[in-house]
Amino acid sequence: MKIELKNIPIKEIATGYKDKEEEGVVGYNGKLDIRPIYQREFIYKDKQRDAVIDTITKDFPLNVMYWALNKDGTFGMIDGQQRTISFCQYINGDFSFKDRFFNNLTNEEKNQILNYEIMVYWCSGTDKERLDWFKTINIAGEKLTDQELRNAVYAGPWVSDAKRFFSKTGCPAHEIGNKYLSGTAIRQEYLETAIQWINGDNIEEYMAQRQHETNANELWLHFKKVIDWIEATFPKYRKEMKGLSWGELYEEFKDKKLDPKKLEKEITILMMDDEVTSKKGIYQYVLTRKEKYLNIRTFSEGQKRSAYERQQGICPICKNKFDYDEMEGDHIVPWVDDGKTNDENCQMLCMKCNREKSKK
Repeated sequence: MKIELKNIPIKEIATGYKDKEEEGVVGYNGKLDIRPIYQREFIYKDKQRDAVIDTITKDFPLNVMYWALNKDGTFGMIDGQQRTISFCQYINGDFSFKDRFFNNLTNEEKNQILNYEIMVYWCSGTDKERLDWFKTINIAGEKLTDQELRNAVYAGPWVSDAKRFFSKTGCPAHEIGNKYLSGTAIRQEYLETAIQWINGDNIEEYMAQRQHETNANELWLHFKKVIDWIEATFPKYRKEMKGLSWGELYEEFKDKKLDPKKLEKEITILMMDDEVTSKKGIYQYVLTRKEKYLNIRTFSEGQKRSAYERQQGICPICKNKFDYDEMEGDHIVPWVDDGKTNDENCQMLCMKCNREKSKK
């Protein structure tokens, strides 16, 4: 791992500045990706942008920036993107500061800005070293997401093509899967989810293996398969379907014979059941049959205390006597058999008996 501290005048960074909007922003005579195509769009507010210019004109220190040094001598911006775009936009005449555009300044004022030196750390090393370091220094300003950091490390043709599908405003992934996905495309959360759907949590492994591939067709085709399966299995959309672990469910149940009409009938009943406090978990439950996803309503302390006093601390299964803290509330008639969470259906079991009953 090699890290070098450089002092670079603004005029050098702003040389060759070009903003191609979603296609990226470059500077430093074309050698610096100020906002690579894998990162989010500019999100500084006017007040933050003006604060950058104010800091520079007063000759106060601006926070240090971080660039990744690539093997071909080019750079990727890791931290400092929005500060850099702010002063480049000002020099480019895109906005005024204190009612004065850059071209309205005196030569002395212009030179003060152009000769202002930015402290920049250049970082080079292995992919793992750079990713670990980027995560460590990603502590100020508008933080990069984990996926944006990964994109910086594994930048290449594969990431560029993946962004075409998953990372732009109105991208194909948004068009077909927005209602099932959490987060936003421009923060790389769609891309992160798509990789998780195809390779679990081994996101970095997947990206490293494909870094130099020319397209991300494999990822896109798998993403579409998951969406098609969701819509075929659960034709009626509900807001609770957004953000579920659809990739895992697809892998586990894609080859099972499922009856969408039967599933929908059960989902409707569960949605109306007051005992089910996690409506979002209904979809996992109807596939896995695991009640933990439903978060069935539990007995209150008052209900449990009343049952304990009524039983005089005796467990009705093993017939032994226990302190209150050694017992747990239990549904006499299980929820799955229409048992309700009310006083009449509450009993206290010792922890051992309750565990044994739950296994049956």
